[in-house]
Amino acid sequence: MSCEDGKQDETNAGNVFHSEEQICGKNATVEEVEKSGNVPENSSEEKSSSSPRITKKLLKDVCKQNKQYMVPELNDSLYLHYKGFSVIEGLEEYTGLHSLWLQCNRIQKIENLHNQTELRCLYLNENLIHTLENLEPLVKLRILNVSHNYISVIQNISCLSELSTLEIAHNAIENVSDLQELCHCPSISVLDLSHNRLNDPEVLTVLEKMPNLRVLYLKGNGVIKKIPNYRKSLIVRLKELTYLDERPVFPKERACAEAWAVAGLEGEHKERELWQMRERRKIEESLEYMRLIKETALKERHAREQQEENGFSEPDPNLSSKDLKQTEQEENEWKDLPDLDDLDTVNTAPRTFRPIIEVVSDSDSDSDPEEISPDFSLFGKVSSKNTPIRDESLIFTNQGAEAMDPKADDEQQMTEGMQKKCLIEELN
Repeated sequence: MSCEDGKQDETNAGNVFHSEEQICGKNATVEEVEKSGNVPENSSEEKSSSSPRITKKLLKDVCKQNKQYMVPELNDSLYLHYKGFSVIEGLEEYTGLHSLWLQCNRIQKIENLHNQTELRCLYLNENLIHTLENLEPLVKLRILNVSHNYISVIQNISCLSELSTLEIAHNAIENVSDLQELCHCPSISVLDLSHNRLNDPEVLTVLEKMPNLRVLYLKGNGVIKKIPNYRKSLIVRLKELTYLDERPVFPKERACAEAWAVAGLEGEHKERELWQMRERRKIEESLEYMRLIKETALKERHAREQQEENGFSEPDPNLSSKDLKQTEQEENEWKDLPDLDDLDTVNTAPRTFRPIIEVVSDSDSDSDPEEISPDFSLFGKVSSKNTPIRDESLIFTNQGAEAMDPKADDEQQMTEGMQKKCLIEELN
């Protein structure tokens, strides 16, 4: 191989390597280089053409994968993160979106969002965006996240009248002039400017003009070291601030910072002592209140026990006034009833039982009357000597009753005599 041939091969290899960097970046694979062919005339167009596109089919597949509606207008969220898109497109039919997730792609420009008028949250962090633009249609946008991009100037966001959260950390903002747009955004209450390139303490003049600013992140900027008493100064100058660099601003800290601004460290110490006294007094009042509650409960318990010992019972507090009146009326009725006699005075002697005597005879015979034995008794069975009786009848008397009550009256004796006579006639 000649020297000229070797130089020609090195030149061709350099051209191939150069085309690889233009088309696919430094981390391009061999297959991408082979597909690229010759060096393109417009490397940006070739790069965008090699990236995946947001098509209608892809959007439907994403909705199906996330178990969303297949009708585009019905979806209120769309998840297009970690897809490698470089252009925002194909969202014309998704007019009902409230949140759009496009982080971790290769998007270089904010565009094609003119149909998303209902959008509330837009996530474009970790992309390749250099400019804030084309946000005018998003009149209802409340959260805008453009962290981890290449933005150097905050602009074109004053049109977002409802914007409350702006996250623009890890960008390239340097000067106070790059923040002037924030003066025209009074609705912002959460601002994340951490890990930028801010070094000018005049940043506070811009932040003071934000009346609703409550949460601020400035960590990771050189300006923190250039502002003396950084935390106290920001708390004093930003009246509505409640959270600064991942730490809340409590009322006690604000009061101490304001005292420090007026009277220095001595005023801060006095204010801190006053707060400690108030807190101690509040604790003591709480303990005293708990002690009073305990004493009241013990007194009620002792009173209840004493009433139970004396035979009194308290009415049920759950009863209504009507039920209490009815209970009192019933108690009065019971009191009006006469007392029962004592068992010792009541005559408990057994009463005399006098059954009715009946004679039952089933004899149907026409034979001679039966002869009565001279030893006939009214208290036994009656039988004949000659003619047998088919059915012997039992005769019931009140012999037992007379034995228990020997003082029977004459009327009873007459009744028994008539019964004996009737019995003899019946047997004859």
